[in-house]
Amino acid sequence: LDDARRAVADDGTPAGPLVLGSLETTAALRLNQHFTAFVSAWPDVDFTLRTGTTQELIEMVLNREVEGAFGCGPVDHPDLVTDPVFDEELVILSAPAIKHLDDIFERPDVRMIVLRRGCSYRQRMEEVLTRRGIVTPRILEFGTLEVIVSTVAAGLGITMLPKTLVSHTWRTGNVAIHDLPPAEAAVETLYIRRRDSRQSSAADAFLKMVRQDMTAQAAE
Repeated sequence: LDDARRAVADDGTPAGPLVLGSLETTAALRLNQHFTAFVSAWPDVDFTLRTGTTQELIEMVLNREVEGAFGCGPVDHPDLVTDPVFDEELVILSAPAIKHLDDIFERPDVRMIVLRRGCSYRQRMEEVLTRRGIVTPRILEFGTLEVIVSTVAAGLGITMLPKTLVSHTWRTGNVAIHDLPPAEAAVETLYIRRRDSRQSSAADAFLKMVRQDMTAQAAE
């Protein structure tokens, strides 16, 4: 009934509530620059952004707590539709004293510094370590990216994040950045929404703004 009411009231002009979800990394790296411009362009939209892990975002979409969400692929669910939006390159971060990636994998006491369970980057790092024989790494779990990076810089473990986020947000001298083979580094950020829900004009306008910016950056 709520979907039906919104559909009837939506005349094509962005207005009303718009609740979206996003990974914290995507919000900081890709979406943050659009919030002010979007609210200025469409003042009748009441915009809310909720952050979480990919699994949490999927549950938010399924439970209709958000209209759509930007999460890490792949996502395979019969009730969801996904559209690729961003391509990211993941890297491993360590303390500056560690100069080579192999030095990390040779340590018997590797510790992963990660967000809570359901984080797609955490799962990807576990897979990378498993391929190199590190099946049960020790885990330090924190709630924010800032704490994770500062803990890595202090030499307490390693983490995995998008390369562009690290270079934009933190001074690269604080941590060492280790590239991975392309097959392990490449990841897609998807826009996730329910298959049976109509997308609002407000969501359409925000996605259009994001995609136009990505197109302009690619042209440069």
